[in-house]
Amino acid sequence: MTVDDTGSGAGADDRVEPDAAEPGEDPLALRLEQLILGAERRYTPFQAARSAGVSMELASRFWRAMGFADIGQAKALTEADVLALRRLAGLVEAGLLSEAMAVQVARSTGQTTARLAEWQFDSFLEGLTEPPEPGMTRTEVTYPIVELLLPELEEFLVYVWRRQLAASAGRVVQAGDDEEMVDRRLAVGFADLVGFTRLTRRMEEEELGELVEAFETTAADLVAARGGRLIKTLGDEVLYAADDAGTAADIALRLVETMRNDETMPELRVGMAFGTVTTRMGDVFGTTVNLASRLTSIAPRDGVLVDSAFAEELIRTGEAPVSEAEAAEAAAAAEKEGEEPPTYRYGLQPMWQRPVRGLGVIEPWQLVRREDQT
Repeated sequence: MTVDDTGSGAGADDRVEPDAAEPGEDPLALRLEQLILGAERRYTPFQAARSAGVSMELASRFWRAMGFADIGQAKALTEADVLALRRLAGLVEAGLLSEAMAVQVARSTGQTTARLAEWQFDSFLEGLTEPPEPGMTRTEVTYPIVELLLPELEEFLVYVWRRQLAASAGRVVQAGDDEEMVDRRLAVGFADLVGFTRLTRRMEEEELGELVEAFETTAADLVAARGGRLIKTLGDEVLYAADDAGTAADIALRLVETMRNDETMPELRVGMAFGTVTTRMGDVFGTTVNLASRLTSIAPRDGVLVDSAFAEELIRTGEAPVSEAEAAEAAAAAEKEGEEPPTYRYGLQPMWQRPVRGLGVIEPWQLVRREDQT
């Protein structure tokens, strides 16, 4: 719930007794809200800000950053809202966060959990094909389901958050310097379903939703299992990152191979680039990301294109030869000396240079898995 910046003074006791639902408001919605929040409505926004000891201007910034709708000066806030305001303001007062950073914390948390909450409710209600008792509606079933799931989901959410925080902290500690924590050299990849726009015109909405969910689930599982990080999903496209080019290359090729073996899935194309990436609020930005996106748009069906920096990184780390001719020469020389020939995980096939809008002339390389490494 966000607020406006207007308000009037309150009496000696800022708290107000909880009322019933507002006119036109569903009583069940109010009961669900109280169940989930664990408290009744007690404060107007002005009263909540005053009780937390913060200005209305700062309270408004925090609430808006969390992504809640403007409620004017309706009595709709709880003790938890007051505590959240007090905590954020306390971090600023203690010098642990700047005011701008505290607002970013509120915004990133709000955006992430909003999507999670929408997905959870949609999934739970969709799973209710039949009510437990004849005549009950989905709305009536919602309350007992939430009552049962809420404590378990809350504990699981905190567990996953701590795990993700630990992983992120580990990456930060391993960074070479302070600048590398924000502007890091990463491998970035886009994987895109071919012909998705045409599919939207031919498939029923439910079928299309199932296809997108299957694609996102497969991609997310594969990216995580191979050591990458899923940045975001865009329906027919996923964006991921990895700390090294070899890991990103493995993910890309496995994605293509997995989708190719699934007759229900369209063809896939992947574009990847390696270089400096700016990270903000869990997302990635910069020329490297833009280049990966452009490479995806020109990649062949069931193919993977990488930029020259990505190719150079694979060659530098010994995961790909400079050329197949050089690999053959090295193998022949090793055999002559009675030694083991060098092995490479990937092959790189040079493509025609081409101009790309906003990025100049680029030199793409097609990435393939070496036959002796399949």
